Amino acid sequence: MKRIIVLFVALLTTAWQAAQSADKLRIVTTTSDLAAIAKAVAGDLADVAGLCDGKEDPHFLQARPSCILQARDADLWIRVGLDLEIGWEPPILEGSRNGRISVGAKGHLDASECASVLEVPVTTITRAMGDVHPLGNPHYWLDPLNGRRIAGAIAERLAEIAPAHAADWRRNAASFQRALDERMFGPVLVKALGGDALWAKMESGTLAAFLKEEANRSKEGGWVAAMLPLRGGKILTYHQSWVYFAHRFGLAVVDELEPKPGIPPTATHLAEVSENARAEGVKLILQEPFYSTKAAARVAGKIGARVVVVASSVGGQPEATDYLALMDLIVRLVSGAQP
Repeated sequence: MKRIIVLFVALLTTAWQAAQSADKLRIVTTTSDLAAIAKAVAGDLADVAGLCDGKEDPHFLQARPSCILQARDADLWIRVGLDLEIGWEPPILEGSRNGRISVGAKGHLDASECASVLEVPVTTITRAMGDVHPLGNPHYWLDPLNGRRIAGAIAERLAEIAPAHAADWRRNAASFQRALDERMFGPVLVKALGGDALWAKMESGTLAAFLKEEANRSKEGGWVAAMLPLRGGKILTYHQSWVYFAHRFGLAVVDELEPKPGIPPTATHLAEVSENARAEGVKLILQEPFYSTKAAARVAGKIGARVVVVASSVGGQPEATDYLALMDLIVRLVSGAQP
């Protein structure tokens, strides 16, 4: 009798959970970073799944049957765009036969449309140039301002899909943005001036002068304060994935260890990179965990630089549990590597 009761309770629990899940929107994102931001915005009102888990190169995800099954039931599909997913998104969308999330539908959100995009080519792109993206560099989530914008775009799209919860989506997005602002500038500055005003000053190039004013000295905090000593520094990266982070915090990427995007390093190229990096005074090499560190270690030994291996996506390392934690981790490891 006791076993029957336990089984009955388990069945009721499963049925209740299924009913609860049925009432929720289903959001599928192409990457773990978009999933983390979507979870912050959706809260308990949606189930969110990210296809690329952060431990793998998002350029080369396989269009697995499980991905197609997740897309089949999705109410909202969110992609990075800029051709990042060009090799695997089309077969997933086509295989899902879900018109709600097809390109151009309300349930298909291209997050790049709200982002500030860098490295948009001005010349004709060919395959001989490597894995160059003709619409611009797709790693834009590594600029916290773009992370902030993505949250707002997700909230507005969810408000279109489920207007009854529009106030919830927007409130959650505002809460995420406030937390991001405080991580970026520190709570003192955000309380005094507000996140919108601080970002406007940073974008206009007037934030540094503002912080030098006597009334504002020593008020900066967060990621801005941590990265300030590295501002103007020169770095090497393995792949062209760190340009947004570098741009936001005033670093200059001198070169990449890949001779062309997506092409493994060669001895000849690494010799040229080492010579150039030594002349430029590079002391830091930045790369993701899913690339081999052999090339970075080789160059670092020649020029006396430190190698920082850090995730560029949520889930790429144990500490990168969500978007804010990812940026915390990157800032901590990069700022801690300064000479």
